[in-house]
Amino acid sequence: MITCLIVDDNDLSRLTLHQLALQTGRLQITGECKDAIEAHRNITANPPDLVLLDVEMPGMTGIELLKILPKETLAILTSSQKQYAVEAFDLNVVDYLVKPVNLPRLLQAIDKVQDILMRNDTEVTSAVDDYLFIRDNNMLKKLRLEEILWIEAMGDYVKIRTETQWHIVHSTLKAVEEKINSGRLMRVHRSYIISLDKIDSIEDGAVNIINTPIPVAESYRSKLIQKIKLL
Repeated sequence: MITCLIVDDNDLSRLTLHQLALQTGRLQITGECKDAIEAHRNITANPPDLVLLDVEMPGMTGIELLKILPKETLAILTSSQKQYAVEAFDLNVVDYLVKPVNLPRLLQAIDKVQDILMRNDTEVTSAVDDYLFIRDNNMLKKLRLEEILWIEAMGDYVKIRTETQWHIVHSTLKAVEEKINSGRLMRVHRSYIISLDKIDSIEDGAVNIINTPIPVAESYRSKLIQKIKLL
């Protein structure tokens, strides 16, 4: 599933996009924002795979927001006007949808997003005590374990969350776990490996890392308590 944030100042437009996103069966809505400032905070704290972004919003437009977001941000712009399309594509948006958005057109745009994500897929090739290598096309890149916040399972892929970006890796969580030899990282759920020194708090069966709750399965809780420095 492609994680997606919806940004639109119009309540009806947000509802329509949300319903269409659910109908695609390919988008997981992580949140909705009414303005660009709220969206910027949300994207900075928890970057989604995709932003469905309205152009015409009060205060800061969608295009103005795009200009201050990381260049790797994938965005599909929506607008009732065609006149912003040229400027939008100059900012390398994935697609530009004219309202009212319909399902076939949204699916076409999602295909483009999927192609980009697949091209960016990486593979874990090896790991030592304090770093691992991931394969990015024909290049091997070093990723220090201290940079990792958590690793999340996603079918035949995993998403590695660092302090600055996501890495989409063609691997299983079990395979990654077997290649990591570090007391820094620990599996806490069938879908998550976390960095112990990045934990901000633990409550209600979850750990919080940069304001993101990550579930801890019952079978891992006692081991987690043993690992942390509990007074």
